[in-house]
Amino acid sequence: MTAVPVAERMTADEYLAQDNEDRRTQLIDGEIVMDEPRPLHQALVGQLHIALTDWIRAAPSRGRSWLPLDVVIDTYNVYAPDLLWYADDRGPGRRDNRPSPIPDVAVEVRSPSTWRHDIGAKKSGYERAGLRELWLIDSAADEVLVFRRSAPDVPAFDVSLRLGRDETLTSPSLLGFALALDTLFTEEDH
Repeated sequence: MTAVPVAERMTADEYLAQDNEDRRTQLIDGEIVMDEPRPLHQALVGQLHIALTDWIRAAPSRGRSWLPLDVVIDTYNVYAPDLLWYADDRGPGRRDNRPSPIPDVAVEVRSPSTWRHDIGAKKSGYERAGLRELWLIDSAADEVLVFRRSAPDVPAFDVSLRLGRDETLTSPSLLGFALALDTLFTEEDH
């Protein structure tokens, strides 16, 4: 029997040491994964970001949202959620360097190159890292998969929801936020 050489997995520290801020990459299980978003992906991220930003600006102390930032999950995983929300006084500042802390809510929008990671390894990684709430936007099915913890001390996602285009996305973390999904999944996208 001959030994087959196996490529060494990259660590989070090695990944963050690279100058890759201008590329859409993530480190998943020690491997660099490229993401090439399509127009529908970008449109959905933009709509979600606007809805969240409008909600944040409507009242004080509603935290802050960001477009992709590097978030270290563990030794071999650095994710860049499509959209992140941090409770007031918890997230990175405008001039902070990477990596950023785990957000309170992370949003991943379906891309052909990354969806299998989003619903598999990344969902598990977020859960292990203590993420409070994850929204997986499935543009192929016009639905949002929501995974959350019912309380901060719950060790795993214990609430899961599947919301269709005729429902409204809300969150106990974002009091007063409501997004009618028929406005997100418009007919012009099909």
